[in-house]
Amino acid sequence: MSNKATPTPGSKLLTPKDHTLIMIDFQSQMSFATKSIDAVNLRNNAALVAHAAKGFGVSTILTTVAEKSFSGPIFSEITDAFPGQKLFDRTSMNTWEDAAVIDEVNRIGKKRIVLSGLWTGVCIVGPALSAIEQGFEVYVLADACGDVSDEAHDRAMDRMVQAGAQPMTSLQYMLELQRDWARTETYDMTTGIARKFGGAYGLGIIYAKTMFNVSEGH
Repeated sequence: MSNKATPTPGSKLLTPKDHTLIMIDFQSQMSFATKSIDAVNLRNNAALVAHAAKGFGVSTILTTVAEKSFSGPIFSEITDAFPGQKLFDRTSMNTWEDAAVIDEVNRIGKKRIVLSGLWTGVCIVGPALSAIEQGFEVYVLADACGDVSDEAHDRAMDRMVQAGAQPMTSLQYMLELQRDWARTETYDMTTGIARKFGGAYGLGIIYAKTMFNVSEGH
């Protein structure tokens, strides 16, 4: 018997309300040694993720390591999206070993976790492998992570994918949350974030709107 196609989304696709985003250690000291992605792209991608999460109402946890004593403040692009939100400062390199963070994960109560941050091979691998082992479904925003070399980042992504994590990119994440241009309540927000942080795609939106007054899905 053959399967019959239906116009319904796959269960592996993310929605704004089915996951918790954890943004980890986007701090000066961590970014100085990050070589797998340049600082401009890193900050831009982190900003896109943060503003998309805020705009779509995604449950979001922001965490730092040794903020006052060593690693410095979290990127302002992130706190601009979440003004006044509590930052969970840790001593553990593995966010999943911090009791306060885990209390917040449990309070929110979502079984899907989306991760981004620095460095991929330490601060992202730790919670990814730990969460997967505890039965969570994990997604990693590969271009909103970075490490001390391409090799370090790539091997960390390989390790997490082999353990069951699902890799994504920043723009892919936002567009998956929107997913239908007919969703007019978030259309202007999504295209606005894309225009500001979406690189060449954002330029294309600006061009189409300015030159021809056209929009996605219209």
